[in-house]
Amino acid sequence: MEKIQTLHAFEQIKILADSHRMTILRRLMADSATLTQLGAAMGESPAWVRHHIKTLEAAGLIEITEIKITNGVTEKFYRAKASALLLQELILPQSDKPVIIFSGSHDTALEHIASKLSRHITVLTLPVGSLDGLINLRQGLCHIAGAHLLDSSGEYNTPFVRHLFPDRPVSMVTLAYRTQGLILAPGNPKGIKALEDLTREDVTFVNRNPGSGTRLWLDKELSRINLPVSLIRGYEHFVHTHSESAKTIDVGTADATIGIQAAAREYQLDFIPLFEERYDLIIPDERAKLVGPLLDHLQTASFRRELNTLTGYNTAHSGEQIPL
Repeated sequence: MEKIQTLHAFEQIKILADSHRMTILRRLMADSATLTQLGAAMGESPAWVRHHIKTLEAAGLIEITEIKITNGVTEKFYRAKASALLLQELILPQSDKPVIIFSGSHDTALEHIASKLSRHITVLTLPVGSLDGLINLRQGLCHIAGAHLLDSSGEYNTPFVRHLFPDRPVSMVTLAYRTQGLILAPGNPKGIKALEDLTREDVTFVNRNPGSGTRLWLDKELSRINLPVSLIRGYEHFVHTHSESAKTIDVGTADATIGIQAAAREYQLDFIPLFEERYDLIIPDERAKLVGPLLDHLQTASFRRELNTLTGYNTAHSGEQIPL
């Protein structure tokens, strides 16, 4: 089976910005070739090709696979080291402050932390859900991820992190415990009391995105109580953050959603608690120094005071490292 190589180094990606080098590399992905053969195919001299070949070889993108000597003439056959390339590179703002890319589950407390530390670090967020956040972290598309994934064993996050990072040292630190539940219009005009009420014909629901910890919890719970998702009006419609979920209720787009209590409080909505979860931050060890100021802030009394102003957060275990 042919392999695909992922390029993270900016210098390698920059080399491929030259269209001639890209053409040569793509030809060498398909089959090996000599300088003469490449020159004939591109209508250029072997000397012209040699310049680009040397650049690609120095970058580790191609290699010599065979050397033939015919009638005293030496021919070198070159081939790409991979049959395809996947280019991944974070383009970050130029700043005197460290820039941290966060990806994962949306969290109100984390937004407050980013604002609090904005004089010292810049935190850019990509809220894609817990599972996709861990995948982004694995692929090098962020520096830190946030997750609240409940495993069938009843453990939060640990089994998922162990599965996705078997060969890379990472740390997992608890941000806080959060209360999630049904977010409803003020006064709960539809009289919704439990998940079973989501199947009523007069109730419209808005979901969270696939891969989010909230969506995974809901799907497991609906399966446990044997409630088919086909009976929930609006189940297929989703948003990506707790704030968006609460806003759909506030503007009357939906009658019910599931989210954190802090989001319901922000929009002054009714809330029925369903469960408490552990929300963790996952950091590759090589990024520990970069995200150090954020992790240090979790240990401060000011952080706990600030979080206690957000309804539905429990800071008793904030800053604790979870063994992996």
